[in-house]
Amino acid sequence: MRILVIEDDQSTAAYLVKGLTESGYVVDHASDGHEGLQLAMAEPYQVLIVDRMLPGLDGMSLIGKLRESGIGTPVLILSALGDVDDRVEGLRGGGDDYLAKPYAFSELLARLEALLRRRLPEQQQTVLKVADLELDRLKRRVSRQGQTISLQPREFRLLEYLMRHAGQVVTRTMLLENVWDYHFDPQTNVIDVHISRLRGKIDKEFSPPLLQTARGAGYCLREPD
Repeated sequence: MRILVIEDDQSTAAYLVKGLTESGYVVDHASDGHEGLQLAMAEPYQVLIVDRMLPGLDGMSLIGKLRESGIGTPVLILSALGDVDDRVEGLRGGGDDYLAKPYAFSELLARLEALLRRRLPEQQQTVLKVADLELDRLKRRVSRQGQTISLQPREFRLLEYLMRHAGQVVTRTMLLENVWDYHFDPQTNVIDVHISRLRGKIDKEFSPPLLQTARGAGYCLREPD
């Protein structure tokens, strides 16, 4: 899932981007209101995290312009202004949630998950299944034959992408662009390493194997014939 952080304080922004990336999200960052507005209107984000006090265009004005343009992307407002009147103004001004600084990162994650649960389209699956392998996108849990499988954030994203394209051959280019957010070939074996680790976790102790290699083409996650 893709998140846009609009925050002018560089240390705060770096902290958010690092934490969210480690939690498995794809994260973009804008350092002022005008840049954030342009990105939010041009790219498909699942959630926006918007600081209220931004240079160029303040957070509330940014949200107002998005709503006027018909963009309903959920917005979590971050602000040092935490009084009741400030929170009410933020929510009535188009924000979907409001978190006062300072805050615990665990609470921020929980609020993001709540926004995603409320706004996720009904037709978009939250639980993916291939044979006896199950992935819960919101709870970020993976299990096979009822046994919980522990995955690192990048492994989770890799498996999610493979499961969303179950039965299809997924090329290395598709994985680089959609799992690693690379639009070039880094000339490394990063995909092979992660595929090997993932296969060891979802197939080694279970039968039959689900993750197949399509030689010269890519990989395919599918139920056996």
